Formats: sequence, structure tokens, C-alpha cells
Amino acid sequence: MKQIMQLPKTVLILEAGGILLLVLAFLVVQQLVPLPAGWAGKRIATALIFIGIVLMLPAAVGLMWRTAQAIAPELFGRRRGDIPSKNSGDSHDADH
Repeated sequence: MKQIMQLPKTVLILEAGGILLLVLAFLVVQQLVPLPAGWAGKRIATALIFIGIVLMLPAAVGLMWRTAQAIAPELFGRRRGDIPSKNSGDSHDADH
């Protein structure tokens, strides 16, 4: 499970940047951050939201990809290593 949660540093930096842009968009909408003259608050906030979401997508895709590989390794051309063999016998067998 630890392997699923490990992401490259660049992806984590993009994730943090996306979160910061979403927080900044919220502050712009609430008019807590002064904007330079000529910049419309709602347009800038909308752009910040979209850019923030785009920056957060690589981390989401990476986590989904690793989770899919862990759940169904056969789909990715790998064998599941912990499948017990039917020929080895069952420890709960009556003849055991």
C-alpha cells in the first residue's frame, strides 16, 4: 500500500501549486485579495480555478493508475503473486 501513496516530487509540487491557486481563487471571489486595475475578479477567479484543477490532475491520474495496477495486475501484463495454488492442498481439509 505504501507504493501506491508514493508520488514523484514534481507531481507533489504541482499538487501543492494547484491547491494554492484554488485558495487564491477563493480569496479573489471573496474580494480579500486586491487585484490590479483592469482585471475582472470573476474572470481571474475562473482562470485560477481551471489552472488549479489542471495542476492537480497529474497526482490524481498517478494515484488512480497505481491503484488500478494493485487491484488488477493481470490487466497490465503482470501476474498476481499471492494467488494460492489449488494443487497445494487446503489446511482445512478433512484428511489433513
